[in-house]
Amino acid sequence: MKGILGTKLKKAREDLGLTQGAFGRAVGLSSEYISLLESGKRRPSLETLTNLCDYLKKDISYFFREKEEVFDILLRSERLDKKSIKEIRKFQKYCKEYLYVEELAERPLESAPLYKNISAERMADEERRRLGLGNEPIRNIFSLIELNGCRVIRQPVPEEFKISGVFIFFEVKEASFVLINCTLPYGEQVFVAAHEYCHFLKDRNSGPIIDNPDMFIDEYVSLYHPREKFAHTFAAMFLMPPSKVKEIIEKDIKSPRLRFEDVIYLKRYFGVSTYHMLQTIQSLGCLSRSKLVEYQKLDSDKYEDSFFGDIADQGRLQKGKKRVMLSDRYKSLALKAYQKKKIGLDELSKLLNQKKVTFNQ
Repeated sequence: MKGILGTKLKKAREDLGLTQGAFGRAVGLSSEYISLLESGKRRPSLETLTNLCDYLKKDISYFFREKEEVFDILLRSERLDKKSIKEIRKFQKYCKEYLYVEELAERPLESAPLYKNISAERMADEERRRLGLGNEPIRNIFSLIELNGCRVIRQPVPEEFKISGVFIFFEVKEASFVLINCTLPYGEQVFVAAHEYCHFLKDRNSGPIIDNPDMFIDEYVSLYHPREKFAHTFAAMFLMPPSKVKEIIEKDIKSPRLRFEDVIYLKRYFGVSTYHMLQTIQSLGCLSRSKLVEYQKLDSDKYEDSFFGDIADQGRLQKGKKRVMLSDRYKSLALKAYQKKKIGLDELSKLLNQKKVTFNQ
C-alpha cells in the first residue's frame, strides 16, 4: 500500500505544480515527511491521510485503488487483432524481463523531467540543452533516450499490423518503455524513437499509446490526437535543429537551390529518413513545394547508393528475419546479474535470446 500511496501522492502534488516544501506547508507537514511518504518509507495516520485528501480534493479510496494494469488497457485497443495482440504480448514479456534484470543488477534508471505547458519547439530546444547536445546530430538516439529513463526494444512487427511504435508507463514502478518496429528503415526508426521519447517527456501519465505509420506523415498526423502533432513537431526539431540545418546549407552547400544529392547529404548527416529531411528543409523555406513533390517521387535508396557507395540503413532488420534487437543496456544488465551470481548461464542465454552464451578466456 505504501508504494501505491506514495506514487499517487507524488503525482497529485506534481499535477498541482507544487514542490514538496510548498505542499508540506499547505497541509501542515514538513517537506522531509512528504518525501518519506512519497518514497514509501512512511505510512500516514488516518488523520494525516484525511487532511491530504481534503487538500487534494480526493477520496481516500484514490490512495488505495491500484490502477488497471497498463497492458490490460493497451490490449483492449480496437486496433489490435489476434495476431497483433501476440506481438504486444512479446513486448510485455520483454518489459517484464527488463525490470527483472534491472532489479538483479541493482541499476535502476532515473527518469527525465516531465514537461508541462510548453510548446513542442521550445521543449525540443530545452531538452537538447539539458542533455548538452548543442545543435549537433544525435548519433545514437536509442541509447540516449534509454539512459534518460525510456527503456527501448526494437522489435520486428509485420507491416500489416500498422504499428510503428508503442509507449507505456508503469506508474507504480515509475518505469517507461517504448517499442520501435525494427522492420522500418533505420531513419524512420530514429524518428519513431524521438516521437515516443516526446510521449515519455510529456504524456507518460496519459496511458499507453500505439502509434501507426500515418502518425509520422505530415499530411495525416493532424487527423489524430493533438499530442501526436506535438510529438511529430518535437521529433523533427529534436533530431534536426533548424539552426544547424540552415548553417550547413549556407556555409557548406552554399546554394539556394538544393539538388537531391544535397538532400541525401543532409539526411545522412542527421541520421534521419529522406522523407523527414525533405519536410524539414521545405518548412525552413529552403525547398519549393514543386521540388519537394519531385524529390519525394525519386528512389532515395538508389540515389544514396549511387552518390555515396552505400546506404546508411544499418539498423533495418532484413526481410524474413524475426530477431528482436535487444538494447545494449539490457544486455549489460543481464551480464551484470550473471556476474553477481543472481542468474546462471542458461538463464543468461535465455534472456539474451541465444542458444548458449560463451565468453572468450
